[in-house]
Amino acid sequence: MVLKVEDLDIYQMAEELADKVWDICIKWDYFAKDTIGKQLVRAADSISVNLAEGHGRYHFRDRLNFCYYARGSLEETKSWLSKAVRRKLISHEINGIKQIIELLPKKLNAYITSIKKAHDVG
Repeated sequence: MVLKVEDLDIYQMAEELADKVWDICIKWDYFAKDTIGKQLVRAADSISVNLAEGHGRYHFRDRLNFCYYARGSLEETKSWLSKAVRRKLISHEINGIKQIIELLPKKLNAYITSIKKAHDVG
């Protein structure tokens, strides 16, 4: 049975994170949306989008590269969230984001490792 990308825990978590980020940013005033909001939403959306694109590739190295892009987008999302906290746009623990941000990198790294092991790549 071939797993669909939607069945992957990391994809579901990334989608949940992106939706939570959207729900927060959509309520901000114009300046906050235009400066931090757009960048934060794009970065958060990019995590699951890169996982999906990689999942659709036939060569495992392509899949790995898109996982690395997703990991980079996750780090970018964390950076934008940190800015939003410092600028008092959100609190540290808002809407369960903190839990996802702590768990998703671990699961994404485990997924990357599983792809490497399946193809004997170091």
